[in-house]
Amino acid sequence: MDVIPDSELILNPDGSIYHLGLQPDEIAATIIGVGDPDRVAQVSRHFDVIETEKNKREFVTHTGRIGNQRLTVISTGIGTDNTEIVLTELDALLNIDLKQRVPHPQRKKLKIIRIGTSGALQEDIPVGAHVVANYAVGLDNLMEFYPLTASVAEERISRELQTHTQLSFSPYCVQGSDSLITSLAPDLVKGTTLTAPGFYAPQGRSVVLGLKYPNLLSRLASFNLNGFRITNLEMETSAYYGLGKLLGHEVISLNAILANRFTKQFSPDPQKLVEELIVKTLDRLSVN
Repeated sequence: MDVIPDSELILNPDGSIYHLGLQPDEIAATIIGVGDPDRVAQVSRHFDVIETEKNKREFVTHTGRIGNQRLTVISTGIGTDNTEIVLTELDALLNIDLKQRVPHPQRKKLKIIRIGTSGALQEDIPVGAHVVANYAVGLDNLMEFYPLTASVAEERISRELQTHTQLSFSPYCVQGSDSLITSLAPDLVKGTTLTAPGFYAPQGRSVVLGLKYPNLLSRLASFNLNGFRITNLEMETSAYYGLGKLLGHEVISLNAILANRFTKQFSPDPQKLVEELIVKTLDRLSVN
């Protein structure tokens, strides 16, 4: 078995993984991912016990328990590049012998649940709704660097969406975990979350520079392929789903809808909406 070189899997002097600063025994098999580092404590304050607290750069990690359920909540910061770091290093903590620098003989699987915020693209998805991403569609280029294989359905969605939006590149499409959707989000709005590689122009916002694709939002909102439509957009889900599929983990993205881009509304109390989604998710994790 080939040894992974120091330059490819970087460790800190104490043997912890480079960016997250974590040791293998400091993560649980169930991971809650959030974007905002401050949201980690908003989740972990519901834990009965907190065993581990680590803080390095934008990556804040708390591991603890609710009853007999051991959980880790970790922040990614904003964007698919940060999310790639988090998912890659979490997998390494679980599936690589960091001392010998070789993969474990048997791979283990994580349950990873993103709890995030998002904007709706459809008039019938109101501010305050909770959406689970049945599919993720990525406008970022992260999966261009990985050997992700799309299903026939996913390939068709990507092709038709590129044609409809008139983008100069092809989006990619990845399905989430059916089992986690069934167990944790059976009553949430099921949709397709679009991941943008930025907050302004990639999400159709024009401040000073103008837009290369001025009709992008309306074209995304009007896309309909036999009932398949884009319901909401944010900045991380495609990386969760793409890497989750490649690494063999169960992954879903849950989204509190803070804004509706169609009706131009924004929540007067975004913290309340996020808290409701956190409590709902933790309650269901504690009995699953």
